[in-house]
Amino acid sequence: MSPKKDTQKSAKSSNAVNKKFTGFTDEERAAMKEYLQEKKVSAGRGPRADKADGESAVLAKIAEMREPDRAMGKRLHAIIKASAPALSPRTWYGMPAYAKDGEVVCFFQPAQKFKTRYATLGFSDAANLDEGALWPVVFALKELTATEEARISALVKKAVS
Repeated sequence: MSPKKDTQKSAKSSNAVNKKFTGFTDEERAAMKEYLQEKKVSAGRGPRADKADGESAVLAKIAEMREPDRAMGKRLHAIIKASAPALSPRTWYGMPAYAKDGEVVCFFQPAQKFKTRYATLGFSDAANLDEGALWPVVFALKELTATEEARISALVKKAVS
């Protein structure tokens, strides 16, 4: 058998090759559309967009959420504002996010956003969470107790330090 046929034969036996890309999910397409809309709005407002505009957009997104994501989103918003008042609330891919100098530092992804079993609190590479050669940047959230709230507050403070 020639080398070319061996390559073709092994490729056909691979499960990954047999699966077809079916495109983005409805949720992914909606998130991309929201991101494009956010970019248009922010471009129209200019670089010194009013912090109140971002806050009202975040609160509106939180109000649209179903429970328990809504309650968690409200509580996270309060924790982040109290822990890092320098962060500006804004939406990012249709999710509540918090930025420093226009760059997203952290965001809340509700479970309903992509139909996952838990919500997440994520940090971008702009967050100062570096710890050696490996550190977590996304945290699963099933509920918020005083312990989780204290940890989130510490993480947000560290992220903007």
